[in-house]
Amino acid sequence: MSDLHTNLTLPSNPDNVCQVEPFVHDLAQRYNLSPGLHGNILISLTEAVTNAILHGNRGDCSKHVSISLRRQKDALSIRVSDEGPGFDPCCVPDPTCPDLLEKCGGRGLFLMHHLSDGCRFIRGGRTVEMRFKLD
Repeated sequence: MSDLHTNLTLPSNPDNVCQVEPFVHDLAQRYNLSPGLHGNILISLTEAVTNAILHGNRGDCSKHVSISLRRQKDALSIRVSDEGPGFDPCCVPDPTCPDLLEKCGGRGLFLMHHLSDGCRFIRGGRTVEMRFKLD
């Protein structure tokens, strides 16, 4: 992996989510991340990749999920892209709403927003970009 930019492309098979952990472990070692930041990136990236495989690409193994990491001056910017139709993140209900506490859905987006220092969706919802400030 180079110092400024790293990519990983995975076929849309849920079994490939396990490749996220060693990817993040390598990042943690390379950038000497604190345990808290390491954990926040691991959870956020696992959620993003899982969503891309299951919801974006709808489990279609002929499609891929791409992870792109770029080192910025004081942060890591991580993008996860899928080949699906996209979605409007504003239409995902808030999972902390009392009526939705026992229902599935939306928790991954909630975690990505709260564990990163910035989270935005681009390309019609086919790419999520998360920013993590370096300690």
